[in-house]
Amino acid sequence: MMYYSRMKTASVLGVCLLGLLLCLPNLLAAPSKNLPWRQIHLGLDLRGGSYLLMQVDMPTITRERLEALTDGVRQQLLGAGLGYRNLATDAGSRSVTFTPRVPSERDRDLASLGKLPQASPGEFTVAARPDGSIAVALSEAAMRERAQDAVTQSIEIVRRRIDATGAVDPEITRQGSDRIVIQLPGVTDPQRVKQLLGTTAKMTFHLVDPTANPNGLPPPGVEMLPMADNAAQRVAVIRHAEVDGADLTNASPGQDTQTGGWSINFTFNSVGARRFGDATRANVGHQLAIVLDNKVISAPVIQSVIAGGQGQITGSFTAQQATDLALLLRAGALPAPLAVIEERSVGPSLGADSIRAGAISLAVGFVLVIAFMGLFYGLFGWYANMCLIANLVLMLAILSLFQATLTLPGMAGMLLTLGMAVDANILINERIREEVKRGRTPLNALQTGFQRATSTIVDSNATALLAHVMLFVFGTGPVRGFALTITIGIVTTLFTTLLLSRMLMVRWYAVTRPALLPV
Repeated sequence: MMYYSRMKTASVLGVCLLGLLLCLPNLLAAPSKNLPWRQIHLGLDLRGGSYLLMQVDMPTITRERLEALTDGVRQQLLGAGLGYRNLATDAGSRSVTFTPRVPSERDRDLASLGKLPQASPGEFTVAARPDGSIAVALSEAAMRERAQDAVTQSIEIVRRRIDATGAVDPEITRQGSDRIVIQLPGVTDPQRVKQLLGTTAKMTFHLVDPTANPNGLPPPGVEMLPMADNAAQRVAVIRHAEVDGADLTNASPGQDTQTGGWSINFTFNSVGARRFGDATRANVGHQLAIVLDNKVISAPVIQSVIAGGQGQITGSFTAQQATDLALLLRAGALPAPLAVIEERSVGPSLGADSIRAGAISLAVGFVLVIAFMGLFYGLFGWYANMCLIANLVLMLAILSLFQATLTLPGMAGMLLTLGMAVDANILINERIREEVKRGRTPLNALQTGFQRATSTIVDSNATALLAHVMLFVFGTGPVRGFALTITIGIVTTLFTTLLLSRMLMVRWYAVTRPALLPV
């Protein structure tokens, strides 16, 4: 156990050297853009930045599902040759109600609506009411599941949009049932991010009803939507969407070859391309409205069949507007609008003060630990100090390798890790001291001390590792940062205590062959 081959010694020293090399990117600028230069990112509390708390508009999710269900009920009844009266939605009871055209058709209506496709088993029920009407009611469990899916989908889309802005290491987490926490280190002006996240970016393509009066009440199945560049001008569009923007695979800003203005070029997937081709083939000469968040961007006339799945949106866009709109379309539409309910900014000066305070506390604690070990354990204490320095270097190296985010709790975790590493070295030195007092030879004292201390060190660190892994998995925010550094520190502590420290003592003994141990 106390013998170290050249290969084993070289391996231990090689790991330490590799750790030192991985730490260098945090101190030096990248000499080349092509060279992988991995650094530790500073969190919001150290670097400064913006904090946003956003809430998903759950009533909108219910309303849109009721509107889609209403359209489905209408299409199902008309397709079966059945009529209806007083078709309406009730947001309070989450239901769509109507009265059969004649009472004798009620059973046929119920049988026909029973064939309506459901997004999930038991999503809605169809039942007759005592007053003769029929209600299609959404179940509470289905809407709760839809709301949870909406928040999960919103987090993913928010992440795509923020990543496209170039923000470095944003942290996006869920809070409660309908809120999303967004931390943007280094972003001191979040206005553009708020604009991107405040846009639902739900794009659909609808046919325009040429017979509807824009100044009157729209007929069933038609709604009046304002133009994006002129809210006073309204367009009568058919509610049923011919093509959904969810079928888009790509969108990019460009310039219109005819007008020279900015435009957005888009491409559909195979499903969207087929639906877009079918819609243009059947409606040549009709207007097709491009609707974005309930506003008509443009309503061009279909001149010919568009079968390639590619198109262009033109309008009075600026370069920034075209870029942002293309970004939103690529990232996908939010299932519901997001509202900012809390916003905070952390200035870089406050972050610098936090770094300074954290660095001072880390340095003072480190110096005190080194002084204690050197004073109480002599030469072996200084070997333990060398292992502490290597432990700190390896921790920073692993954080740099994975480009982890260092927060103020993370710095506290580093200091606590050094204290835990000292405990392991103290345990080894005390065991060796006990064996010396029992009259063992120096070599036997070293070997027995390490043997008896190793199992205790491994057991205590293993239990601490499991606890902090669970903190990292189930914790959020500062708790995760603290648990991450502790978890990494436990691994590096086991390496430096059980391998590096032992190697230093063994090499010292092999060279000096002392009659007494300096402990």
